[in-house]
Amino acid sequence: MQKSTNSDTSLETLNSTRQGTGAVQMRIKNANSHHDRLSQSKSMILTDVGKVTEPMVEKEGYLQKAKIADGGKKLRKNWSTSWIVLSSRKIEFYKESKQQALSNMKTGHKPESVDLCGAHIEWAKEKSSRKNVFQITTVSGNEFLLQSDIDFIILDWFHAIKNAIDRLPKDSSCPSRNLELFKIQRSSSTELLSHYDSDIKEQKPEHRKSLMFRLHHSASDTSDKNRVKSRLKKFITRRPSLKTLQEKGLIKDQIFGSHLHKVCERENSTVPWFVKQCIEAVEKRGLDVDGIYRVSGNLATIQKLRFIVNQEEKLNLDDSQWEDIHVVTGALKMFFRELPEPLFPYSFFERFVEAIKKQDNNTRIEAVKSLVQKLPPPNRDTMKVLFGHLTKIVAKASKNLMSTQSLGIVFGPTLLRAENETGNMAIHMVYQNQIAELMLSEYSKIFSSEED
Repeated sequence: MQKSTNSDTSLETLNSTRQGTGAVQMRIKNANSHHDRLSQSKSMILTDVGKVTEPMVEKEGYLQKAKIADGGKKLRKNWSTSWIVLSSRKIEFYKESKQQALSNMKTGHKPESVDLCGAHIEWAKEKSSRKNVFQITTVSGNEFLLQSDIDFIILDWFHAIKNAIDRLPKDSSCPSRNLELFKIQRSSSTELLSHYDSDIKEQKPEHRKSLMFRLHHSASDTSDKNRVKSRLKKFITRRPSLKTLQEKGLIKDQIFGSHLHKVCERENSTVPWFVKQCIEAVEKRGLDVDGIYRVSGNLATIQKLRFIVNQEEKLNLDDSQWEDIHVVTGALKMFFRELPEPLFPYSFFERFVEAIKKQDNNTRIEAVKSLVQKLPPPNRDTMKVLFGHLTKIVAKASKNLMSTQSLGIVFGPTLLRAENETGNMAIHMVYQNQIAELMLSEYSKIFSSEED
């Protein structure tokens, strides 16, 4: 190699040999002074000679994020939009884009960072009602949910993070995994006992007595808990049955949670009094209310109304405490939802499903009408009153925005369900909604008398 003599300086380009970095270091040498050298680097990766470097960004962009566990402790799920930056071994979460976040770093704020070494990634459909959700679990016990409504974006992120995790070591060379293994080993009973023994030996006599007292006190607490459990078990086994309490008049028959035919027998009617009262209140002041039956009322107030009805106290739905009509509709839906057997009896479920499957509309209507006429009187009459009321809701759809389809979605699963959900629940839900819609749209034909 020839040396240049025409210039005082020479430019030497050194290519880093670390894989995946693509780092290029440029060093300017001064030929006159071998001691004064200036070194510059465009990469911030930690090289073999100990220079502090920063991993290259592999992917970045906006996603919905929720942290659901911190160190193994479950957290309340709270979704927020985050600017996510993925590098070779970690993920960073920013409240805004990284460029904006870096300008705010002067205030001392640092982004939340997740070490991917030893982490696990999986799809988590059951963790959220949102679509396209996957979960990242770290060895330190932190859990994050990431989500996007756009399919190809979330798939791209999932594979990018999974590939980053797969490239990282999975054995004892992972620092975070070593820390977890150390914690697990330390938690064994043998280690704990030796830990207490060493503490007792090293502590002063007065401290040793205090520790022994605490251990004895702890053993005493355990013994007391066992005695309490034993007494509670004896009390529960000796307590009278619900039937005995009802026979003695200590517990009255309730409206909510009772079989429909029993409620009607007690009231000497085929339609429960509470159902008729709720329908009357809704038709008086709720037909024009936006989202009637779809919007939920205050649950505490609904439970209060439920308690009063079950205690057979006088109920006046015109009272100011029930002025929110959504409380009344919520209580009515709860009554049907808590029936031990739904309004459409279990034994009729498959027959109604077969009827709704028929292709010809007239045949479908006749099949459903025939099944309705075979129902027990309390079920048939209550069904007629309820769906007759719901047709009045549909008639005001221009004001309350509740169409036949909307009411079918609300009441289908409440009034009609299989006794054993062994099949496809999604398919069942479709049939439930369709049956409720047909009962509404063809109400006059289905509930017309045979003479008509």
